[in-house]
Amino acid sequence: MDRLRATSIAASLAAALQVGAATSAATSESAQEAERQALWPSADGRASYVEWERTPDAPNGSCLIVLAEDGGESFVGRFSSIGCRCVRLVCGASRPEDAWKDGQRAVRLVRSQAAKRCFDPNRIGVVAMSGGARLAALLATSSQTSAYEPVDEIDNGVPCNVNWAVVGAFDGPPDASPAFQFDEKTAPMCMIHDGTDCRASLPLTQTYRRLKRMKIPSELHLCAGSPDGSWFDRAREFMTQMAFLGPLAPPGKITLRYPDDNARGGYEKEPIWPDGKMPDAQTNQCTPYIEWHMPKTLKTKAVQIIYSGGAYNKNSPNGNEVAPFRRYLNAKGMAVVTMKYRTPRPAPPLERHVTAWQDLQRAIRIVKSKAGAKGLDPDRIGIMGSSAGGHLSLLGAASSRTPAYTPIDELDAVPCNVQWAIVIYPGYLFAGFKMRPEAPDGGEVPLSPDLKFDSDTPPMILMQGDSDVWSSVGCVKVWERLGQMGVPCDLHTLALRPHCFQNKASPGTGSYTYLDRLWEFMVRIGANK
Repeated sequence: MDRLRATSIAASLAAALQVGAATSAATSESAQEAERQALWPSADGRASYVEWERTPDAPNGSCLIVLAEDGGESFVGRFSSIGCRCVRLVCGASRPEDAWKDGQRAVRLVRSQAAKRCFDPNRIGVVAMSGGARLAALLATSSQTSAYEPVDEIDNGVPCNVNWAVVGAFDGPPDASPAFQFDEKTAPMCMIHDGTDCRASLPLTQTYRRLKRMKIPSELHLCAGSPDGSWFDRAREFMTQMAFLGPLAPPGKITLRYPDDNARGGYEKEPIWPDGKMPDAQTNQCTPYIEWHMPKTLKTKAVQIIYSGGAYNKNSPNGNEVAPFRRYLNAKGMAVVTMKYRTPRPAPPLERHVTAWQDLQRAIRIVKSKAGAKGLDPDRIGIMGSSAGGHLSLLGAASSRTPAYTPIDELDAVPCNVQWAIVIYPGYLFAGFKMRPEAPDGGEVPLSPDLKFDSDTPPMILMQGDSDVWSSVGCVKVWERLGQMGVPCDLHTLALRPHCFQNKASPGTGSYTYLDRLWEFMVRIGANK
């Protein structure tokens, strides 16, 4: 963060000087067509070049190098529309080592043109979503390793590091390639893949792990079957969050954005357990219950169960982890069931989550048993929780074949599996309820054995803040495990964002729009029908 802050200050000073001195030049250049510039001196004889696109109508002081293997007019048009000065790199080389030389040379050439082209030399990014993604990742992680001998004064005096990168999936794990150095100039990265092949995303999850160890802010978005063009939305939100597009807007509370239940048409509250039959009852714990929130206009027969976190010491059905999504889904025409589970933690020898897990399994059975009478589908039920509630959702989704309590009546013959799960910044994912995966010997703590990942494990969406000290890379490890099983799963990590990232968020960032990611996932699995 200190490095980012220093870079931001330097960038602001540089941008102010350059933009103030060159306003007239920018105005004149905006009327020009794209301009091609040779990458190497003519004596070199190579065909590589950069092509400067027109100055955007409202430049923001940033410049984006678009690798031509991906960067057609759609790429340039999208990024220009948000104020980025775009320059396309066209590599005339066929060998990877020559493309690496072209990439480093292009960054130097672009940076050397900053004053003339009216952008900040410390706000230069690179983007490639398919063919050029490996080169883009190398430019972001390995700029301090020279790819060629200097040929002129540009090579001797201009750095070739980029300040951020947006990359898609690329071949070859970076940990197995000596080309990837992850040096001290490694830049923040936004990594995106929308394929269903888990193996194609493994280089991205490995890269993310390296960036986490280096404490470099980054985002990872892995979405099976995401809609066309969504990669650009994720890139724009990342660049907004990192202030590469300009100053970050003041954050707003999510509870103020979703302040009322105007879309709710009906409400009922009922206990989870019959009198005198609650397993492992303890006098210090609250009484669990569920609440039915029916929409005014029912547009889907699916049901979403939602509950909060609170370290298994407290939980609230009306807090910022529950009420906004409840209201959001009611407005979409979906029925929501909120749950108050038993807290604080039960006394030993019971583990911290046991009574909450019992409550969840019973609540799912109640919802299944009553769904039909309410015009809902008992075979289309999802669960969602945050923090400790995220851990509870993983237990409910991945271990539904493991009974949390001894049956008390005929209702317990109803299976408690669900059809999807929404897991937000979960805690306690590692063996021994550890929050972080690093073991004292330098290895990794395995995922908790309580997470069985049985045959009823459904599709999931996982989301966490990149700066979350409690969740760390837990969601990434779960995603990798589900990928090995062939279970569809979306994953989103959000740069610079902490635990409870959604409570306050700035407009235009992934933390502000995160409910839309959850709904998009639900639409893809058919929960909106």
